Amino acid sequence: MADETTATTQAAQAIVPAVHVSQLVKRYGDMVALDYFDLDVQQGEIFGLLGPNGSGKTTAINCILALLTYDSGTIRVFGEPMTPTNYALKRRIGIVPQNVAVFNELTVAENIDYFCSLYVPKKAERAPLVEEAIDFVGLREFRKYRPGKLSGGLLRRLNIACGIAHKPDLIFFDEPTVAVDPQSRNAILEGIQKLNKAGATVIYTSHYMEEVEQICDRILIMDHGRHLALGTAEELKNMIDTGERIAIETLDLSDEALAEVRRLGFVIEATYNGRELEVRCRRGEHNLMDLLAVLRAAGANIGHLASRPPTLNDVFLELTGTALRD
Repeated sequence: MADETTATTQAAQAIVPAVHVSQLVKRYGDMVALDYFDLDVQQGEIFGLLGPNGSGKTTAINCILALLTYDSGTIRVFGEPMTPTNYALKRRIGIVPQNVAVFNELTVAENIDYFCSLYVPKKAERAPLVEEAIDFVGLREFRKYRPGKLSGGLLRRLNIACGIAHKPDLIFFDEPTVAVDPQSRNAILEGIQKLNKAGATVIYTSHYMEEVEQICDRILIMDHGRHLALGTAEELKNMIDTGERIAIETLDLSDEALAEVRRLGFVIEATYNGRELEVRCRRGEHNLMDLLAVLRAAGANIGHLASRPPTLNDVFLELTGTALRD
């Protein structure tokens, strides 16, 4: 009977979202930053939160963390109301901000120890956590360095260690790979996936679509403070009208031939720069064959050609009207 009760309790806990936001409204005077915004992040997932600058991402995160008040709506974290004084709940949360937030006067180890002490006051309990965090981000040989001597990639790793040393159940990563080298980027992404496999729920924001597609289980796209679309990367791609993009090298495409291309029913957009024709297509099985038939009929000489499926950036562009990096 006890085993059944334990199993039932564990199942109930698993159903409770790590983060539940319902009908959240936040205004700054006449400006509406969050417009009845909804968000549900399930325990154990890596959740991507995407939006152009000014979309409300940072406001939403700050409201979830009880760093901002809001006008109306509901926020729950692990089933509990999130308030500025719910310190037990806050101890279960880790934050890795976009801007590196460490003390230049302290060493790597001292920085991690300080931030860990905000959640774990007893040094005896904290010491092994600090050492584990140092090893986790690969800073063992730099533990006595001050931040000013670290490269950009190593600083990012230190930033992560400071946010995760206390072993939080929910971790917010805000642009953790900005301006780092590819090797450090891969190390950071692998580290996030390891944290997730160890049981942490992750909310991840990034301007790098390939990262989001690589590590996120589900992705929410927001703009103007509103929830626009939610799903896996493939589900989001299937929501939009855009299909493949076709690029064809040709040096002698006439204006008349370009006009013929644009008249094709599956063509959303066609541009030509004198060297390459790029065509954004609607979904279809014979787009490339039909396009080549028009070019051959026009007498255009064709060089290299490539076709690629829609990307998350295409999804973002179609849903928001702007590229994520804007």
